[in-house]
Amino acid sequence: MELKNSYTKKFSDSYRSVGPYLGLGTQLAATIIIMFFLGRWLDQQLNTTPLLIIVFSFLGGFAGIYNFIKTVIRLNNKSKIDKKN
Repeated sequence: MELKNSYTKKFSDSYRSVGPYLGLGTQLAATIIIMFFLGRWLDQQLNTTPLLIIVFSFLGGFAGIYNFIKTVIRLNNKSKIDKKN
C-alpha cells in the first residue's frame, strides 16, 4: 500500500512541476495564428496584400516567443524559490 501511495505522490509531484509548461506551446501558436488572420483581414480591408500578413505574422511570432521566454524564466525562478523552501 505504501508503494502505491509513494508512486502516486511522485506522479502528482512531477505533473505539478510540468503542468505550467503544458500550455505554452498552444499560447505561442495561437498568438501567431491570430496575428496572421488579423493581418490578412487588414490586407483585405486596405487592399495591401501581402504586406500586412507578413508584418503581423512576424509581430505575432516575436510577441509569442517573447511571452514564451518570459513565462519560462518566471516559472523557473519560482521553481528555484520553491525548492529552497
